[in-house]
Amino acid sequence: MLRLWALQRTPTGVCRLRHLHKTGIASATPVTSSSASKASVEPTKWTPDSIRTGLIARKRGMAVMWNDQGARFPVTVLQLENCQVTANIRTIRRDHTVYHAVQVAASDRPAKTTTRQMLGHFKKAKVPPKRIVKEFPVTPDALVPVGTTLSAVHFVPGQFVDVVANSIGKGFQGGMKRWGFHGLAASHGVSVSHRSSGSAGNCQDPGRIWPGKKMAGRMGGKRITTQNLAVVRVDTNLDLIFVRGNVPGVDNAQVLIRDAKKKMTALSSHNQAKGLYEKVLPKGVDDLPFPAGTVELAKVLPSIIEAPAYRRSPFTPQE
Repeated sequence: MLRLWALQRTPTGVCRLRHLHKTGIASATPVTSSSASKASVEPTKWTPDSIRTGLIARKRGMAVMWNDQGARFPVTVLQLENCQVTANIRTIRRDHTVYHAVQVAASDRPAKTTTRQMLGHFKKAKVPPKRIVKEFPVTPDALVPVGTTLSAVHFVPGQFVDVVANSIGKGFQGGMKRWGFHGLAASHGVSVSHRSSGSAGNCQDPGRIWPGKKMAGRMGGKRITTQNLAVVRVDTNLDLIFVRGNVPGVDNAQVLIRDAKKKMTALSSHNQAKGLYEKVLPKGVDDLPFPAGTVELAKVLPSIIEAPAYRRSPFTPQE
């Protein structure tokens, strides 16, 4: 799964962050089903046509890191909170195709604040009650045994991921803040309407506002997907995932992480069909944990795994 550099790598620096704590992996229920034992005996292999499950994490905030060449870049820290598999979903569609999905739950909650219906669902899966439950569409070969506790090693440093979350709500905003309008002239002839949007519609023909017109309204608070974020570091002790760049949502909000659809799933299948086997996975990534990265796999890996820069140093003059 990882190169030799990943097994011998040590952290280059410590990021000072708030609200970081050890997740409740010790309270996770081990998998004892027959399907789990069969999967351990007969491990499957990741293929470009495989679609793995995603994870539910909590956004802990942003920090900065320095790569091997001394270049500074921003990162967002995502932490897993006892993320476990609660069900495998199989549904036959109207066109007789089969829909497969893995249901994942995260963030333990007290039983007294959980509904009886969900208590029965979690009891059947033999996991503690959770705060958030989501499902991720997968291929039939990527189903995960119920009760499996997922780890941050599910994502390999060097690969790309998509992060889905609700953006920060800004409330009712005008056209300048919401759409970037430059406003009206702040000189002669304009009185107390410098931030106005101006004319919004046509005259008698058509005599209405066209649908989709950029006007004042509620801003933010929508489901946003940030695509193609690079995973730069994984901490197996605290179940931290460091992704390069920013992700939507406020601090401590729940986010969904999955393999990048464009740079991982679609591009891998495209390069595989063209025979470009060295470009099936991103540079430096030999394989992905399949069907998922578990806490058992994390125990045999280093506590800190980082991805090298793979670029020319910006501080070295070009010849």
